[in-house]
Amino acid sequence: MTPHRYLILYKPYDVLTQFTDEQGRATLADYVPVAGVYAAGRLDRDSEGLLLLTDDGRLAHRITHPRWKLPKTYLVQVECVEGPPDQSVLMQLRRGVIVKGQRTAPARAELLSRPPDLPPRAVRDYHPTAWLRITLREGRKRQVRRMTAAVGFPTLRLVRVAIGPLQLGDLQPGAWRDLTERERQALFRAVGLTQ
Repeated sequence: MTPHRYLILYKPYDVLTQFTDEQGRATLADYVPVAGVYAAGRLDRDSEGLLLLTDDGRLAHRITHPRWKLPKTYLVQVECVEGPPDQSVLMQLRRGVIVKGQRTAPARAELLSRPPDLPPRAVRDYHPTAWLRITLREGRKRQVRRMTAAVGFPTLRLVRVAIGPLQLGDLQPGAWRDLTERERQALFRAVGLTQ
């Protein structure tokens, strides 16, 4: 039996989290020349960062299923018309905010003291910005963007930097690599799977 593949990719901005597109937009196929793998989870076209690709359906299911509550961490650049988010805003994010009529699950949220060391990407800069680190254990569609908008701080840039024990590290946009054996074992433990 052929062993499964486990890859991490830094999905660039403006790339679809799929391998084909009838409209000719950029897809994962433009970056990952590995047959048979698919994304375990999604990132919106206008988001970037860590994406796990695998041909192991059992693992992909556990990563995306809410039961396992695998934490996902994002660096979020937000627009600050009237100053950066204060502690009351961070507490709202931590407790959960109402998005589309439902309260989000509690999240970890912190204001970064300086911009993170990320590959540069132009964003509109009509107003000052701030960076947040937000960790979720649920994954609703466009959740981080909707959460920051709900507290008055629209997201300008969103970069996923961790999925459970996996870290984006120093990968650059469009670059990918196989997981190390240590990373693979840690990921399996995080979702309750054995070898």
